[in-house]
Amino acid sequence: MTGHARWSALGCGVHLVVLDDRELAAARRLVEQVLRDVDEVASRFRADSDLSRANAAAGRWVPVDPLLVAATQVAVEAARLTDGLVHPLLGRPLAELGYDADLGVVRARPDGHVTLLPHRDRPSPPPLLSYEEIGLDQDGALRVPSGTALDLGATGKAWCADLAASAFASAGLGPAVVSVGGDVRVHGERAFEVAVAEAPDGPPEDALGLADGGLATSTTTVRRWRLGGVERHHLLDPRSGLPVSGPWRTATVAAPTAVAANTATTAALVLGADAAPWLTARPHLAVAARLVGHDGQVHRLGSWPREVAA
Repeated sequence: MTGHARWSALGCGVHLVVLDDRELAAARRLVEQVLRDVDEVASRFRADSDLSRANAAAGRWVPVDPLLVAATQVAVEAARLTDGLVHPLLGRPLAELGYDADLGVVRARPDGHVTLLPHRDRPSPPPLLSYEEIGLDQDGALRVPSGTALDLGATGKAWCADLAASAFASAGLGPAVVSVGGDVRVHGERAFEVAVAEAPDGPPEDALGLADGGLATSTTTVRRWRLGGVERHHLLDPRSGLPVSGPWRTATVAAPTAVAANTATTAALVLGADAAPWLTARPHLAVAARLVGHDGQVHRLGSWPREVAA
């Protein structure tokens, strides 16, 4: 009999399913430990996190937990694979646009809240290849390039899902699936049918069978707030520092890992009209993909089923 658990962490919903309900408690403890560990070192919204300390001392080497070094290395690799389109140094533009705290806090502010934008109406993105300047010492030190701020939002939750799957394997647990804010990782060769929805608690709009792999959905429709009379969202184009505005509102990708899937979905929304050929040419990042336009039209790529069986 399968076991299920739902709770909140990292400002998002977490959903865990195990094939054997006798393993549910152990699996949940492992997921919760991963999420606690990553939140303690990698949160942009915690003043006591190692990431916040490294950002405050940008330009200098800062001793940090090796877990943050590993998380940053994952983000740098995502940037390398996408030529900077999935960028780990967008912390400053996000803060300049008002996203400098948990989303609930940001939304509760008055529309005229003053941000970090100094006499400008546009944020200042870092150079596209600036991720190459991030200093990483595997023994436990990090250097954020001067004038920038690290933000691991594009890969962090997906990496947590992948870490949880690794923890399941190390503990000898059976098949399971974990979703962290919609970034999904399936552990084991047994296929699970994973429902796809644009909103975290929205009705299923599609589904895909997935075994020993990852699935991620990125959307411009959920993490939104208003600032200066303009509605913003959290998915930025690193070339402009502004929220993406292409033809797609949502991208879902199946890939070998949750990090690969989320790297592909983020890049797809940044690329806009060029997303489909980019995804098709990168099967190592996107085994199957589903793009939703602003008009609600769905475009399926790769091995994504053209129709869901009734």
